[in-house]
Formats: sequence, structure tokens, C-alpha cells
Amino acid sequence: MRSALPLDQHSEVGGEPVDVLTLLTEQERGRVEDLLPIRHGRMLASPFAFYRGAAGVMAADLAAVPNSGLQVQLCGDAHLSNFGVYATPERRLVFDVNDFDETLPGPFEWDVKRLAASVAVAGRGNGHQSRDRTDTVLAVASTYRTAMRQFAKMGNLAVWYASLDVEQAMADLAPRIKSSDRRRTRAALDRARTRDNADALRKLTRTGTGGHARFVDDPPLIVPVDRLFSLVDATELRRGLLEVLRSYRDTLVEDRRHLLDQFDLVDVARKVVGVGSVGTRAFVLLLTGRDDQDPLVLQAKEASASVLEPYCGQSEYANAGQRVVVGQRLVQAASDIFLGWDQLTGVDGVARDFYVRQLRDGKASADVEDMSPRRLAVYGQFCAWTLARAHARSGDRVAIAAYLGKRDTFERAVAEFAEGYADRTDAQFHQLRDAADHGDLAVTTGV
Repeated sequence: MRSALPLDQHSEVGGEPVDVLTLLTEQERGRVEDLLPIRHGRMLASPFAFYRGAAGVMAADLAAVPNSGLQVQLCGDAHLSNFGVYATPERRLVFDVNDFDETLPGPFEWDVKRLAASVAVAGRGNGHQSRDRTDTVLAVASTYRTAMRQFAKMGNLAVWYASLDVEQAMADLAPRIKSSDRRRTRAALDRARTRDNADALRKLTRTGTGGHARFVDDPPLIVPVDRLFSLVDATELRRGLLEVLRSYRDTLVEDRRHLLDQFDLVDVARKVVGVGSVGTRAFVLLLTGRDDQDPLVLQAKEASASVLEPYCGQSEYANAGQRVVVGQRLVQAASDIFLGWDQLTGVDGVARDFYVRQLRDGKASADVEDMSPRRLAVYGQFCAWTLARAHARSGDRVAIAAYLGKRDTFERAVAEFAEGYADRTDAQFHQLRDAADHGDLAVTTGV
């Protein structure tokens, strides 16, 4: 394998950059038109924000260079902000990948390069010196390589049960990080623990007619369906979502079905989420159990074909929501107990695939655009270990570890790639900004 693709060739960025405007326009086909200017505005906030929304652009660039052929279940969009903490069913906080919209089998190094380049782009945005950026990417790529070699020595069950427990990680890191950073991280973890269904009820709802909770009207970010559509269409959408809940229920295991059956649907709203996802249809569903103070807030998010499919092959799953759910369950150490999928026919008569999960369940992500070189390196190493564990679960960890070897050739190549791709990202960002300045791209900022 090293003869076919030597490790040092992973430094190659590829040939001519793709046309960003054309690719984004193709990807946005079928999305909600009035939300697309928000997507463009969020992507134009910074080169890192652009990078977050440009997974399809990078997939096209990666497809232009040779790959290892060592297949894993790719996250598909493994940048720094798509990792974070969440609560397991046992209520432990773990650190893991938390976005799977683009998940698909593909060459392992695509995820590694996506992560490494995000480190370089974030470092530039944070004003880090070139040497610091290189050292950070080297640390991240080295952590991936050495972690994969450790996983290669472990048994199948040990790999499957491996996870990054946040409390244990904090204890291990305590001697290595400043007390101010420890306090900041502890405060962030404490906030994450409060991000639950009760928190969603407090922040996203108001008391409506009859004293019952209803979603707030905060357009365009969150709009109740009664305000979004005509009375007839809103009623039809509610009926459709009730059908989705009934059939989505069958994608859950038996005990979770029993739990879901104890809740009733109360209200529905459309919610704008993310950067790259803006324009896809995403609904929040308020359900209540024993009473109004016993909430369950679910998110039903539209899923379409992965941006990797033109280059890695069509998914084996006809329903894109199922593709997302299967990939997430395969990659994550522990997944949301309400994670499932179904299909919904909208008011326009078009059937679309969705996946369903809890909106908030101890979930939180770090603000990587406000990190010192040291903090970015530590955070990036967490991401790299997590990514290696994910790939070890789904791919041939022994073959990947053997290919990467004992020396630092791979990480040095990846560090060179990351800086080169950061250059390309800057150019693509300015290409998109020029399109906006010339009126070729509708943009709404500050939302």
C-alpha cells in the first residue's frame, strides 16, 4: 500500500481548485430558498465559517488526488466544530463526533485531512504563528497515528467499548493546562449538563392558550408551523409529522418505543440550524409526558445524499436518514436513545428523508475561534483520538496502523497538506465573498 501511495504523498493538495459558487449552487438545489441567504451570510463570517459549510467543496478537492483505499465509515465532515460533549444514556459526559449528515464509507485519510486542515484554518483565524500552526497539526495527526496503533493491538470488544470520558480526561489533563483554562472548561461542562429537555422548554417556548407551552415565534430562526404555513397546510404538516413519529418509532429498539409512547405531540416549529445545514428542512417537536413540566424536545432534520457520494459511491441505504443513523451508531461510542429515521411528505407533495434525535441532551461544542495554540492543540488531540477510535470501530484498524507505520512521515505530510489547503480555503472564501460583492450571491448577515 505504501508503494501504491507513499505516506509523503499525502501532502498533495491537488490540481486546480473547484468552482465554489457552482458547487454550492448544486448542493443547495431543493433547499428552502428564503433561508439560503442566511447560509451564505454565516459562511462569509470568516474563512473557518466558510470551511464549516464547504464539506462538498473539499470532497471534490480530495477526490482529485490518489487515496489509500483503506475504507472506514467516514464522519464525512470531521472539522473541529463537529466534535463535542454530550450525555450518554448512563448520563456520563463523553467527547465524540457529533455531526453525521455526510457520513459514508470512504478512505480514512479524508477525515484526517478534513480535521487537520480545520486546525490550520482555525489557527490562522486566531492569529497563530506559522510554526505554532504546524506544531498543532503535527500533534493532531501524530495522535491519530499513535492512537490507531494502540487500537490495532486491542481486541474487538475493547475497541467497541472505548470512549473518551470527559471527567477522566479532565483529571488526566489537570497537570498540563493552566488553572484559568481548567476553570473555563469546567464552567463549559457545567453548562453542558444543563442543556437538556427542561432547558429547551425554558428557552424555546412560551405559555400559550390554555396555559400550555408553545414554541416562541422568533423568525427566521424559529417559526411555529401555524405562522409558517396556512391553516390548512399547517394542519397537514402536523398530521404528517404525527405519522412520522408513528413510523419512526419502528426504527427504535423496543424499550425506547415504550418510552416514546408515553409522550404526546404538542407543538411543531421550523428551526434554522448550523452553517452548512441552513436551508435544509429542520423541525423541532415539543412532546409532553406526565404534564407540561415533563418535556421531550425532538429535532427532525432533513437528510439528503452525502456530498461524498459523487466520489465514494452511492449509499447502500435508500433513505438518507437511515444512512445518517446507521453511520452515527457505527461511529459514536454511545448514541442518543431517540435516534431514528423516517420519510415525510411536505406541503409541496415532495417526499423527503429525515432523521430524528433529541434537540439537546448535554450537547456542547467548543468555540475553536477563540483558542490559544496550546488549547487548540489539546482540543485537536481529543478530536484526533476520537476520530481514530471511530475509524478503528468501522475499518481495518490493523491495516491502517501498519500503513501509517512507526515514524512521523504521515503527520508531516498531513501538516504540509493542512497549510496548503488553508491557502486554498482562503482563496475559496474570497471567491465567495467576491460573488456576494458583485451581487451573484444573496447574503443575509447577523442572523
